[in-house]
Amino acid sequence: MDTENTSAPSRAQSRIPGKNHPHARPHSGVVHDNARHTENFVVIGNHLAQHPELSLLAIGLATYIQSVRRGTAVDIKTLADRFPEGPTRIAAALNELETHGYLRRTRERTSTGRIVTRTVSCNRPGHRSTPTEPRTATARRAATTDKPPPRKRLPAVPQPSITSPALLQAALDVLTGLRRRDPRLLLSATDAEHLAPGVAAWLERDVAPTALGHVLSENLPNEPLIRPAAFLAHRLAAQLPPPPPFHAPAQPPSVRHPLQNCDECDHAFRAPQPGKCRACSAADGRMSRTHGFKKTDPAG
Repeated sequence: MDTENTSAPSRAQSRIPGKNHPHARPHSGVVHDNARHTENFVVIGNHLAQHPELSLLAIGLATYIQSVRRGTAVDIKTLADRFPEGPTRIAAALNELETHGYLRRTRERTSTGRIVTRTVSCNRPGHRSTPTEPRTATARRAATTDKPPPRKRLPAVPQPSITSPALLQAALDVLTGLRRRDPRLLLSATDAEHLAPGVAAWLERDVAPTALGHVLSENLPNEPLIRPAAFLAHRLAAQLPPPPPFHAPAQPPSVRHPLQNCDECDHAFRAPQPGKCRACSAADGRMSRTHGFKKTDPAG
């Protein structure tokens, strides 16, 4: 009698497409029908396309930003006008990309003084390529030297006739106290040293320090003072008062001589020593010139 083969399968086994026939189509999941791109395409890394933490909106925005030309506006308003998502969702997606390194946004000041946001798209976070944008002439000049740009010179200030350490120190005290009157008048040590002779010229002209501080700190413009030292230098020169009037030194009081009696006419006159009065002395002089001899004293 025939024996039963226990090792034979009870029924035929089904094929596993992925294992036995790797090129066969799966029964579930995506099936790719790809064509090779030769123009108008962008390369996106799987680290972005399959990022485990980014939202789908963030991945889509990153793909769009990496696909556009250099210089295309990618601010929140422009993206909100381009896509159906609102500004709030787009702003959140941009923050996601910035957090994970796919965007770098910095604020810079243009040559006209405007503040703009500069956006740099990174297709591989952590990799920084050398900048390829052409540098302006100003940037090239700044790169060729480490020296800071020359500082604009301050206007000239009046000079005192006599400079003394005490006078200059009093002038520096006036300049230092201006910031307590208006915080915009905070000066550097270099600026204060330049302005000190001008303040000393005012103090030399009998202007009190309190009055001078009032002149320099009152009636300031409402807008910010870009160069407070230049403003003060102009005010010191333009409003310099005239020098005080000259006062001749007082003459010492004349000496009051004692009374004397004239030896010839017996009239009283003031003189330091006894003798003749002024009239008798003049008469004797005329007589001497007329007769050629001097009249002698009878007592002699």
